[in-house]
Amino acid sequence: MSPFRVDIPQSDIDELNRRLDATRWADEIPGTGWERGVPLGYLKELAQYWRNEFDWRAAEQWLNQYPQFTTEIDGANVHFLHVRSAEPDATPLILTHGWPSSSAQYIDMIGPLTDPAAHGGDPADAFHVVVPTIPGYGFSGPTGQRGWSMSRVARAWAELMSRLGYDRYVTQGGDWGKVISLELGRIDAEHIDAVHINMLVTMFEDDPEVLAGLSDEDMVKVEHTRWFADVCTAWSRQQATRPQTLAYALTDSPIGQLAWMTEKYKEWADTVDRVEDAIDRDTLLTMVSTYWFTATAGSSAHMYFETMHTMADHIRTWGGPWPLSVPVGVAVFPADATRPIRRFAEQVLPSMTRWTEFDRGGHFAPLEQPESLVGDIREFVRSVREQR
Repeated sequence: MSPFRVDIPQSDIDELNRRLDATRWADEIPGTGWERGVPLGYLKELAQYWRNEFDWRAAEQWLNQYPQFTTEIDGANVHFLHVRSAEPDATPLILTHGWPSSSAQYIDMIGPLTDPAAHGGDPADAFHVVVPTIPGYGFSGPTGQRGWSMSRVARAWAELMSRLGYDRYVTQGGDWGKVISLELGRIDAEHIDAVHINMLVTMFEDDPEVLAGLSDEDMVKVEHTRWFADVCTAWSRQQATRPQTLAYALTDSPIGQLAWMTEKYKEWADTVDRVEDAIDRDTLLTMVSTYWFTATAGSSAHMYFETMHTMADHIRTWGGPWPLSVPVGVAVFPADATRPIRRFAEQVLPSMTRWTEFDRGGHFAPLEQPESLVGDIREFVRSVREQR
């Protein structure tokens, strides 16, 4: 394992600025808002800020505040943060991001998780925290290999935790991190104490008998699921079927990369008109810049292709079922892209022991509602310890 620091060459930053200056802008049908994609005026505003005000060197300082490492696992370079708690009985915890995010989404949670006493918590709730970057994403770089599905990532995480000396641990994630965490709970159950997720898809047959007895609130979730499946899955279908074609555009155009990611941060977070309703602009641009500087738009998209072709029985548009033997906790944030229904969740996750619904937050809970997510992880893991 080798120490790692984020340090992008100045020549790469200069090249980004040159490309931003040379942007060839698309036209726009007036008055369409977000219904056809990212509005031109808003994207120009973000691009101007990225070019003239965003400070990548300040972002690097934020990214480098905790120890980082790289190691080779199964032929891939894996980047990860590893922060041990001062509490000797701390619980090992591996946190996994998804798309279009990175391990950086957890940085502001590391302090409260590793040192709860310094953040108003109980020292007994301390964690040793491991935050890897999925192979093919960001600083884990392009894999250059076939076969890197989420199942293979889960096996790599089991190997990583073993190398770090953690015989028992808890796994947590959202988006692809949810799939990886559940898969870890399935394939490495002898070393997993619990699985916590902050995203869940509950699939259902569109049949009146299946939906009978659902509350009005749950029927709103049903309508959202129908709408999402019809209108909002183009990104997944493109990345799961033709990732290479998409890679050319996003790797060559920083505005293309910015638009592709901004649309999802706006659509999946707890927002009204702008990403900044839920997530700081500098944080958004740190995520976008990471994909840009590492040229991992294509390799992150290939993960969709690999996973959808190798985990179809488990995915069903990420739905399951997941017959796990370890306890599972689910944190539900109301503005998430997917709105799970508890009745169906209990069928998908028969070992689920905790279900928490929050009033605020969306898909990017570690960035939007970190205190709520930290609190739910603490309470869930505490309850698991008490039941052992």
